Amino acid sequence: MKLPKDRLAQTLIQLCKAKGVKHIVISPGSRNAPLTIGFTNHPYFKCYSIVDERCAAFFALGIAQQLESPVALVCTSGSALLNYYPAIAEAFYSDIPLVVLSADRPAHLIGIGDGQTINQDNVFGNHILYATNLAVDSQESNESEINKALNIAGSQRGPVHINSPFNEPLYNMVDDFSVCPKAINSHDDSIAIESLENYRSIWNSARRKLVLVGVNTPNSVSQQYLDMLAEDDSVIVFTETTSNLHHEKFFPSIDKIIAPLNEEELKDLQPDVLLTFGGLIVSKKVKAFLRTHKPKQHWHIDTKKANDTFFCLTKHFKHSINTFFESFFEGYSPSQSNYQKRWQDVKQVRSIKHDLYLKTIPYSDFTVFNAILKTIPENSLLQLGNSSTIRYTQLFNLKPSLQVFCNRGTSGIDGSTSTAIGSAITSKEQTVFITGDLSFFYDSNALWNNYIPNNFRIILINNEGGGIFRILPGHKNTDNFDTFFETKHQLTAKQLCSMYGFEYITAHNESQIHTEMDSFYKPSESPKLIEIFTPRQVNDAVLLNYFKNIK
Repeated sequence: MKLPKDRLAQTLIQLCKAKGVKHIVISPGSRNAPLTIGFTNHPYFKCYSIVDERCAAFFALGIAQQLESPVALVCTSGSALLNYYPAIAEAFYSDIPLVVLSADRPAHLIGIGDGQTINQDNVFGNHILYATNLAVDSQESNESEINKALNIAGSQRGPVHINSPFNEPLYNMVDDFSVCPKAINSHDDSIAIESLENYRSIWNSARRKLVLVGVNTPNSVSQQYLDMLAEDDSVIVFTETTSNLHHEKFFPSIDKIIAPLNEEELKDLQPDVLLTFGGLIVSKKVKAFLRTHKPKQHWHIDTKKANDTFFCLTKHFKHSINTFFESFFEGYSPSQSNYQKRWQDVKQVRSIKHDLYLKTIPYSDFTVFNAILKTIPENSLLQLGNSSTIRYTQLFNLKPSLQVFCNRGTSGIDGSTSTAIGSAITSKEQTVFITGDLSFFYDSNALWNNYIPNNFRIILINNEGGGIFRILPGHKNTDNFDTFFETKHQLTAKQLCSMYGFEYITAHNESQIHTEMDSFYKPSESPKLIEIFTPRQVNDAVLLNYFKNIK
């Protein structure tokens, strides 16, 4: 086995193996040669070559998202490292473990005008759990710092940065390791469950309790606790597409419930106790509702952090969901209330109005999402782009067997395609990615990738611009708006698909969608993309009128 002669590179490679960091995403360069040589020649590691560092970082994020364990990124020195930043920020806010291994010049070459050199120490600032700047000849200190960084990535679920200076020559190799670093395990920082008697008493006596679930890993909450919440007449459970929780008595499509409400109805919905868990919330309408009609108590369950999203947080339970519920539901006593029934009736009316509205509207983004979401095969892994894509999807009920993901940490459009591809290579199920045109073209280098499985599917909704801006306040249909907000264009994905080996399909109406979708998910010798074109100047009116018509 060929290994780098550099002792620091050997140390990093051995400690990554010891900590179970198996997947290594490498972007080309020279200064990182010792790491590239070591990882690619070692049989333990699964290595990927991704040229564009921004795509590489989101690709690694997709892998880590599915494995729920650290994935390493390797890049050369200079501006290459800065291209990781969007994905690092997403990982930071979405609690996804990434290990950035950046190569650097030794300290005496920093700040003297040497080529491909920037100040790399702690370059990710406030968006990293831990950053360390290793030294060329400090074996004991380096081992300690690497152990600490890798432990934090795994135990605290987030990105860490290990900056490593390498002296030339960079390509010298040996047959055996010359160092034997010691792997140091992380300490158990779990917190014993506190007494919940007082909180249980408040909960049991409250007649209006709202459970709001954000981004949540599929199959992570025990069904028995979900059933207990669902069967309590004093509890409403609001879920989002990314919550991955399903029960016939839960309330998906939050905006469908809240958007048409008047002030009196909003007060009627106002909870006494708000219980939240999971990641960030998509719905702006539920945020506005709870910030205006605050509960007396807001409790959040998470081992790591609690965001005061609604400006009324009163308690952070630092436990896993199941650990908390196991203790909390001892002596559980459901309250007598008409809270859930009142809003179940509203939900039923909204559902009827939703279906009736679909029969009256023209072909548009709205009708397209209604059509395509029904076609996704059972048990698929569904990746969603941000902006319009996630918000349209929130208005429809999905098949409970789907596993749904979206980069909601920073809610950016920049790396959705790369993330979806990264997740696809680790999933046993077929991955389907739905995206808008701006997001897709922005991240088109994601297709410059030799690892895309043949069963990967992209559904591209092309409405010739940033359609979401047409539903926001502003002067539409002006040159200024078209150019700088909506960013109108006439691009298609046809040439990209040809260049990157995707089977390319188009649809311009619902009939074509239904025809093409019959065979779209079937096995093929290449990945597929269907580009569905919708009318740019119709979509916004259809969506805005929706909330008026479902009241």
